[in-house]
Amino acid sequence: MGSDKGMIALQSATWAEAAAGKMAELQLPVLISVNEDQFNTYSNVFPVKQLVKDDTGIDVRGPLRGVLSVHKQYPGDDLFILACDMPLMQTNILQLLLGFSLEHTAAAHVFANDGVAEPLCGIYSAAGLAAIDLLQKTNRLERHSMKHVLEILQAATLPLTADQKKYFSNINTHAALNGL
Repeated sequence: MGSDKGMIALQSATWAEAAAGKMAELQLPVLISVNEDQFNTYSNVFPVKQLVKDDTGIDVRGPLRGVLSVHKQYPGDDLFILACDMPLMQTNILQLLLGFSLEHTAAAHVFANDGVAEPLCGIYSAAGLAAIDLLQKTNRLERHSMKHVLEILQAATLPLTADQKKYFSNINTHAALNGL
């Protein structure tokens, strides 16, 4: 996109604010994972106590670094992750996953879109993240993708219905953004 997707405005809120608001509607504590370059911008929008800066000592990149950085600060907590670049997501869809996680024991719970896991809208257990962190620290994490993490954790998946798929649209181009 050429810019920070979390700071894109849609209606009256940025994508990051909208995602945080949906999580808050579930009455869950909300943290925002940011990298060093994003910190100042996000601190103008969110209270600093809600921001978790990427730990550069974690030798992975991308979303996994953010997830493990939050896990490092809150090692006993399960994490419900929602990427900000799914602006069509609805709180009732998140509620479905939360309910599913309470009914199924697993190290991670995610939706599956035609059999493919949606890793950036998921619930990751503290124990599962500890196992991934240990693999990372001992250089035994073969790939640093969130999908690989889900393979390792043998995630429980909740299949998306045809009408739910639209909420998982990941907006990555200006053309897609103009269609909103």
